[in-house]
Amino acid sequence: MKQIGKALLALVALVLILVALGAFYTVPEYEQVIITQFGEPMGEPVTEAGLKMKIPVIQDVNRIERRVLEWDGRIAEMPTRDKLYILVDTFGRWRIDDPLEFFRRLGDERSAQSRLDDILGSETRNAVAKHDLIEIIRTTKGRVPEKSGEIAEILGESGGLDPIREGRAAIEKQIFEAAKPKLASFGIELLDIRFKRINYTTKVESSIFERMISERNQIADRFRSEGEGEAARILGNKERDLRTIESEAYKKVQEVLGEADAQSTAVYAGAYGKNSRTEEFYQFTKTLEAYGEILGSDSTVILSTDSELFGLLKRMGSVPAP
Repeated sequence: MKQIGKALLALVALVLILVALGAFYTVPEYEQVIITQFGEPMGEPVTEAGLKMKIPVIQDVNRIERRVLEWDGRIAEMPTRDKLYILVDTFGRWRIDDPLEFFRRLGDERSAQSRLDDILGSETRNAVAKHDLIEIIRTTKGRVPEKSGEIAEILGESGGLDPIREGRAAIEKQIFEAAKPKLASFGIELLDIRFKRINYTTKVESSIFERMISERNQIADRFRSEGEGEAARILGNKERDLRTIESEAYKKVQEVLGEADAQSTAVYAGAYGKNSRTEEFYQFTKTLEAYGEILGSDSTVILSTDSELFGLLKRMGSVPAP
């Protein structure tokens, strides 16, 4: 009997020790605690770090994270306002701002992640559906891709891209502002949400590539047209310069020939002008030269009998007597 009593006493002592140990718990710096009694929260959350006490067995310790937590959204296919489908991958940062409300509404982080998926995913889809593709792709409103002056002139002032009103950063802010009050009702403070990656679907990729090819062909056609115009201008200048050179050369030749003829005539005149018969012979030879140039071998001439040419030909014996 004594041994049984000792065993019972030891068992009671062990139970008391376990109960006493169950009355103490610790709160780390990175956690906050909600004490529940039969599943119902008791009092305010314990946020100060240190050794704490509770009623053993009856009360339970529920630990809630105080650090910034991450949310990694699932990749989803979404339509833009201009009816193009894109694959959107988002991520965010959040923390538990009201642990008591968080515990009552959600209970744990797994439920919170599910709620974040619903709310942030829905707001992201709504924001994407309200904007064109170019608004989501480009980061800021004032950012313009750098292009050379010629290409910018060909494709337009914006380099071939449509102007935007807001940009990706503004869309992210819209998602943040729309989702933050909804998550606040669950005791969650949304810190940030961003687009991690935006990919084109196969159909959209084909459209983008076709546009890029079209723009490059437009640039190539412009350069090709300008090259052909420049070539035509060079050829035209060459023909004009050639005609100018030929004209000036011909003019120079004629001037030289004229001066030579004038000098020749002066020499002839000086040589044959010394006596009258020499002058007559000179006039006669010049007349024959003129007739030789006027009358060819196949020429037919009708002359009167009293013309000088007829008399000359008769004296030379080229024309029979009538």
